[in-house]
Amino acid sequence: MTTTATDCWTSFAPYLANVVCCPQFDAMLVTLIGQSSKYSGVLALNTTHASHCLSDVQKVLVSQGANENLKEICSVHPTNLTEASCPVVSVDEFESVVDTSRLLTACRKIDPVNECCDQVCQNVIHYAARKIALNDLSTSDGNHSLPGPKARINDCKNIVVRWLASKLDPSTANSVFRGLSNCNLNKVCPLVFPSVSSVVKECGHLIHNQTACCKAIKGYVSYLQEQSFVTNLQALKCAASLGKKLQNANVSKDVYSLCHISLKDFSLQVGLQESGCLLPSLPSNAVFDGTSGIGFICDLNDNIVAPWPTSSYLLSSSCNRSMYKLYQEFLAACSYSQLQSFITN
Repeated sequence: MTTTATDCWTSFAPYLANVVCCPQFDAMLVTLIGQSSKYSGVLALNTTHASHCLSDVQKVLVSQGANENLKEICSVHPTNLTEASCPVVSVDEFESVVDTSRLLTACRKIDPVNECCDQVCQNVIHYAARKIALNDLSTSDGNHSLPGPKARINDCKNIVVRWLASKLDPSTANSVFRGLSNCNLNKVCPLVFPSVSSVVKECGHLIHNQTACCKAIKGYVSYLQEQSFVTNLQALKCAASLGKKLQNANVSKDVYSLCHISLKDFSLQVGLQESGCLLPSLPSNAVFDGTSGIGFICDLNDNIVAPWPTSSYLLSSSCNRSMYKLYQEFLAACSYSQLQSFITN
């Protein structure tokens, strides 16, 4: 639990929630239930036990320095520890229905880059979840109170990953689950964009006053900097999302380049740095040092100008291995035009 407590440190938890804290908290809970199933024989807790368990876990984490509002920050409730609508709970029944050998082979160890691209483990988890979710539908007698298949499959995915956690050592299980969660979090920008009217007013159509335009866009971005740390890949998504929002509001000029808006400007500011800290796109953890306190790795130490969306840019583009594997090396040396070309391919 020490890793989770550090990742969710009291003052940093709200800002690290999306990228570090909540993925680690979720992975820890899955691992705890999975490991306990080796003795209980079940892959879920009942409502009463779930409530007590979650309360006890939070108390232990808080005693080690974690934020006392962790359940609220990560939207974790006792029901998250139950079986919800999944019809299979016991280990014996699970192993009688699922091809466990295939599941272990696909998920015993994952490469966080290749898995996000090929989704080998994710696909096997989905297949196993679907199989147990539909396992008793033939005997449900048309019970229309049951949730839809999609909801049941999602609930059963929790059962599948808990079983996986029971077959892996805790450290390996945590690594696998953090890798899987990273595939999803890097797909989207977690920031909330308010109205862009103030930017449109100064930067829309033909820009008559560059100083006023840049003041407006920098003021807008400064609001985003108060929200959360983001990964380098999330920053690309955020830059594209805001750029598209501005373009749709008739801001045609590349205001990122004009006003020197960098990718790091989309992340939380750290200390006296001139721009924000981008976290690595691969899973990372905070570290505690008795002298300096909580620390974490900031990626991309140079100020790469945020890429302005082009007509060929696909916001929800498919996985690009080179983007994951070469991101740090590429951004350290690339020009703005190279970066635009890179993310559109």
